[in-house]
Amino acid sequence: MHHRTVAELMTRDVVRARRDMPFKEIVKLLTDYDVTAVPVVDELGRPMGVVSEGDLLRKSSDQADPSGRTPVPHLEAWERAKAQGTTAEELMSAPVVCARPEWTVVEAARLMETQNVKRLPVVDEADRLQGIVSRRDLLRIFLRRDDAIRDEIAEDVLRRTLGLVASDVLVEVREGRVTLGGSVPVENLIPVIERLCQSVDGVVSVSQHIAYRADDPQGSSDGM
Repeated sequence: MHHRTVAELMTRDVVRARRDMPFKEIVKLLTDYDVTAVPVVDELGRPMGVVSEGDLLRKSSDQADPSGRTPVPHLEAWERAKAQGTTAEELMSAPVVCARPEWTVVEAARLMETQNVKRLPVVDEADRLQGIVSRRDLLRIFLRRDDAIRDEIAEDVLRRTLGLVASDVLVEVREGRVTLGGSVPVENLIPVIERLCQSVDGVVSVSQHIAYRADDPQGSSDGM
């Protein structure tokens, strides 16, 4: 099976900010390119952090409300320091969480989830910025055509990996939802098929109605 990598899904032409870029230039950068965050890089092109709309809005939220209707929010010392920052390096969230180009969608998605981030700068072996991958980029695998998913399951999973013939397992795919039917030689092959199908890029769900023709012969005794 071919799992799509971060390199295949990432944006390569990355909008980035210099570490000394002033506040207003960062706002203009986000507006001009219609993005919500940019990586901040050093002189060698290595990501140092990410500055987002949320980082920039701290400056507004730290100011008193002229109307007096809302109180000034309590900020920790580090939050207040960021709110008072004037350059990308002072405003950014750091340290930066990065991905590698060869990672799979699963690896990138798990890192985003555990680190609670919406995007990952992608770096090479020298930690130089190569691209950026977002949640939206990772979701693109679910735009795969149903027939492409069906062909991958039939050819890569069932025939090449498991050695089954086309008549053993019937595969139907609608809107990424896979339905499996037919029959296989042994019962313990069924969960293997289901698990492998679930790992195919673009699969939303797997429902199986597979019968088995005989139980595992190793699980029975001769003469019984």
